[in-house]
Amino acid sequence: MHDPDPAIDVDAEIELLRRIGRGDRESFAQLYDRFSSAVFSAAYRIVNNQQAAEDVLQEVFLQVWEKAALYDPARGKPLTWAITLTRNKAIDRLRATQRRGRLQESLERDAGVSEQFDGRSSIDAIDLLEKGKLVAEAMRKLPPEQREALDLAFFSGLTQSEIAEHLKEPLGTIKARIRRGMLKLKSLLDSELR
Repeated sequence: MHDPDPAIDVDAEIELLRRIGRGDRESFAQLYDRFSSAVFSAAYRIVNNQQAAEDVLQEVFLQVWEKAALYDPARGKPLTWAITLTRNKAIDRLRATQRRGRLQESLERDAGVSEQFDGRSSIDAIDLLEKGKLVAEAMRKLPPEQREALDLAFFSGLTQSEIAEHLKEPLGTIKARIRRGMLKLKSLLDSELR
């Protein structure tokens, strides 16, 4: 008994991706059976958490389903492509988790500060509340696409890549919207706080 020819396997995987690109669910199931354990293992090595690795696995195969028609065999083997998608998704997930952790710490710090207001002047509390209203008002003055990108980045904790995917926009467009939105927000707040 001899091992199957790896070139035949790669050719079969390329054909599966072509069929998936045309919406063939059976080919998708076959590719999932071939790749899911390798994708899960790669994700787990990065995120070091079973639930997160399972989420990455699901996200990767959703992306395979959506982008199979764009797969280019000249850029690498199908499994290599799937593992690259996995690595990117897992790293994005780690970054989002870290950002949520920092946001949580910030909220806890802010809660501690608000508790201190009990012993401080209510004028300070009113001042902070007024500044919060100014920020909210300035956000409303931003163009809708910049406001949405900033909301997703700073209040939903999404990475720029996740925002691009969510909005179905190129990553560069999202980066530019966030950068322009932050500059406009700063300008609006500077003029209001003077």
